[in-house]
Amino acid sequence: MTELCFVDANVFVYWRDPADTAKHARAGEWLDQLWSSGTGRTSTQALSEFYTTITRKVAHPIPRHEAWDHVASLLAWRPQAIDTPVLEGARRVEDRYRLHWWDSLIVAAAEAQHCVLLLSEGLQDGAVYGAVTVRDPFRLTVAEAIATYGEAPKPRYRRRPSAMRA
Repeated sequence: MTELCFVDANVFVYWRDPADTAKHARAGEWLDQLWSSGTGRTSTQALSEFYTTITRKVAHPIPRHEAWDHVASLLAWRPQAIDTPVLEGARRVEDRYRLHWWDSLIVAAAEAQHCVLLLSEGLQDGAVYGAVTVRDPFRLTVAEAIATYGEAPKPRYRRRPSAMRA
């Protein structure tokens, strides 16, 4: 994919939690593609939610040090901080689209990073918020996304950190 793609916490959770085998596999496909194309983006909020969920809220939590290794690897994606401009953007998103606050922060973080695609199971598939289109990564295949958003010419990351490999 040539366009930047924001990944919400639930995609990371499914990638690390094999309880739902179909979603686990699809999340892995998405992350593999985003690592290889260098187009993956996220936020500190999404990484915090991922860490909390995978260490405390799933049926088989992983150790905190292992979860942190995954979070640390994703720092290569330059996660968007929840700073003043993102808070102000989230307020505009909340007012305009009537989203819940936490969802508004995710959309605003995606906007701040100029992402055209936001992968999330928690928002309505196909919803458009400004320049950001939400897609459920468990309905949209990686191949369909590449057909729509193009194949990336070269990776933007040097290589995928070993902690993020399956």
